[in-house]
Amino acid sequence: MPKSSIADTTAGFEYVFPAIRGVQARREFFVSMCPLRLIPRLFLFDEDELAPELRAQRVLNKARIPALTSYILDNPDSYVFSALTASVDGEMRFVGISDEGPGMRIGQLHISMAARFLINDGQHRRAAIEAALNENPELGDETIAVVFFQDAGLARSQQMFADLNRHAVRPARSIGVLYDHRDERARVARLLALKSPVFRGFVEMERSTLSARSNKLFTLSALYYATRSLLQGVELTGEDQATKVAGAFWSAIDELIPEWELVRQRKMTAAEVRRQYLHSHGIALHALGRLGNALLRESIELAFWRPRLEPLGKIDWSRANPDWEGRAVVGGRVSKNHSNVVLTVNYLRQRLGLELSPEGAHIEATYLGGER
Repeated sequence: MPKSSIADTTAGFEYVFPAIRGVQARREFFVSMCPLRLIPRLFLFDEDELAPELRAQRVLNKARIPALTSYILDNPDSYVFSALTASVDGEMRFVGISDEGPGMRIGQLHISMAARFLINDGQHRRAAIEAALNENPELGDETIAVVFFQDAGLARSQQMFADLNRHAVRPARSIGVLYDHRDERARVARLLALKSPVFRGFVEMERSTLSARSNKLFTLSALYYATRSLLQGVELTGEDQATKVAGAFWSAIDELIPEWELVRQRKMTAAEVRRQYLHSHGIALHALGRLGNALLRESIELAFWRPRLEPLGKIDWSRANPDWEGRAVVGGRVSKNHSNVVLTVNYLRQRLGLELSPEGAHIEATYLGGER
């Protein structure tokens, strides 16, 4: 229906939102709490077929929606969503509960039903809310904060999107693991970092990269990904057993890497070990975790897999070892690419006399073909 027809049929009808009035950059804005069931009905996002220069935000990435939807549905008592930000292309009228004092900022926001609501920030949250409501309509009575701005045209809406996202910085993965209490593997990694004799005192808990002078050997994110790979698909009875098995594995690895013990004894610095050796870098931990997973899938019994790790004690982990070039090291720099992780796992598997996985065999053949 053309916009003019919509305006004709909705004349005199309004949406009324309880709201708080604010001012930013000399422009009024309003904050309200909206029931989730209203979100899909009111708020639109630009059509995908429009050229980027004619849109006010990025195209919806539909691949993100299932994970966000599951987050809501799986955590009905603890999910958290930040406010949506929307521009209103239509008449808005704010009526405060009084004409002076604090009451001037608290009242009701009246918006014509002919107005068009355009999301400037939060289109993926909006889509996830809609999908979650389809599966659990009872969520409709819950609310989300919405910030309303008067639409001042495409250029202003595009600038709002740019400004809202300009300074958005994802937190380091390590601190995400540190604060994540839902993910069992994150809890296991934290316990290892805080209590395991191998890692205690030598794990960077907040940052996902280590400075050249850091006195830490590992990052929490590297330990998390390595331990998650180690335990993936292994039949365990719960978090306690997972922590016990992972702790035993990393203790066994520690016995085969003397430099880690030298750091704990203060005979080498963590910076020296990271600079000279590969085994404290994330790619090596990840590869060791994947290698251990192949053994644990056969049996979690220490007597089964511990002796099979012995050949690792003879590996030259120094970064100067030419065996690592093209596998874990590319042009003298440690690489974290997926193919490099697989190539590093392949190297370790070969040293233990294990067959390569189908993916590993394919990547190995490509690697060897490129060497010729």
